[in-house]
Amino acid sequence: MALTLFITGTDTGVGKTYAACALIHALRAQGLKVGAMKPVASGCEMTADGLRNDDALALIAATGRALDYGTVNPYAFEPPIAPHLAARAAGVSIETAALDAAYRRLAADCEVLVVEGAGGWRVPLSDGVSVADWVESHRWPVLLVVGLRLGCLNHAALSAESIARRVPLVSWIANRLPPEQPEWAANVETLQGLIDAPMLACLPADLAAVPALDPNAIKALLAALETQARAAV
Repeated sequence: MALTLFITGTDTGVGKTYAACALIHALRAQGLKVGAMKPVASGCEMTADGLRNDDALALIAATGRALDYGTVNPYAFEPPIAPHLAARAAGVSIETAALDAAYRRLAADCEVLVVEGAGGWRVPLSDGVSVADWVESHRWPVLLVVGLRLGCLNHAALSAESIARRVPLVSWIANRLPPEQPEWAANVETLQGLIDAPMLACLPADLAAVPALDPNAIKALLAALETQARAAV
């Protein structure tokens, strides 16, 4: 079974997919077979092949593999609203058993599986079940993406604290969102004192390009994932 890393963010629109794609490219550069999953996505567009989400498509493209879209993104919704509300509007229920089945199919065919959440850490999937609950049920280690903008210090500290209470927070990424935040470097320094996990990278604000990540930092992350996988057995 693949090593699994769950990607969450301090909010929606903070660059989770940007960071996840950079991470997937970096893992592939280590010679690893990488899979990707976007379990739930809202804000999808109707195509000739059905509903498609830009983030899920970007993740698939980053892997360089012909992954089945419906397995990568089992729940796709058109309205750009919270997943549980989009599901309710569509008359369906987001079932964690269906997510688990898709996850197992992907994890059986790769060495590392990058799973990107929807919105932030505590986003509901259905009545009484959140993204955090699903991740905790698997004890997956988490990487937090912090979008550098006004309010990020509070959002990052609260998110990191909530994650660490339930699962291992193994790393985090700072993303310099456009327009670039004044004093972003000072904010990154502050975040390093607030978040009890190593920073993997501080990504540039150019969302048009996939940034390269430090190979040594990726090796350290892989070692942390392997340690957590052994501890979860």
